[in-house]
Amino acid sequence: MRTLFLTFVSALFFCSATAQTGEKNFIDQNYIEVTGVAEREIIPDMIYLTIIIDEKNISGKGTVESVEKLMIERLKALGIDVSKELALQDFSGDYKSYILKKDGLVANKTYQLLVHDAKMVSNVFQELDKMGVTNITISKLNHSKIIQFKKEVRVEAVKAAKEKAQYLTTAVDQSIGRAIFIFEQNAGLENSWGRTRNGIMANSLSFSKNDDDDNFEFEKIKLSYSVLVRFELK
Repeated sequence: MRTLFLTFVSALFFCSATAQTGEKNFIDQNYIEVTGVAEREIIPDMIYLTIIIDEKNISGKGTVESVEKLMIERLKALGIDVSKELALQDFSGDYKSYILKKDGLVANKTYQLLVHDAKMVSNVFQELDKMGVTNITISKLNHSKIIQFKKEVRVEAVKAAKEKAQYLTTAVDQSIGRAIFIFEQNAGLENSWGRTRNGIMANSLSFSKNDDDDNFEFEKIKLSYSVLVRFELK
């Protein structure tokens, strides 16, 4: 009973304070509700490659270790800082194949390589292909400033909503006041997967290229935000 009484007193106090100040809940105010939309396309500068050196696929090219060493040398020659941009993801021995085939331990190593433009992707694929390393996929596309870009596009969406509200209210000889409600209608649509014009698919298992065309270009990452805003109507 004491809790109920305190709740009643608090509610009564809130109503009294609201009446004294004359403030209204936004639902009781005249307002205009608009949706602002903003989009931006970004060329990815963080391209993640998954490279698998598999003993089964490099037959006659050497051991996993020797091919791995040669791969690192080739990547360095391309100007890649392997200490920062190459990481070993997994090392495993295929014991099932060893038991069934009885022809020795089949091993593989999986690497993740970060490169920064489509041309370098082309160079890596070509160099590793010469070594017999063909199990390469593009696993992820991103941008080093993606967080900043997302913030900017959100702000652009709110500004678009304000501009829309202004010209709509002008048409009826009124104006807008402060924003009383802002709601992001989506979390930001983003096509984080992409592809190149020449057949590099970010979610594919293969890489193809026209030998007489070195003009590689990834699809841009597209950011899209929609924001609902309510403004006071004067």
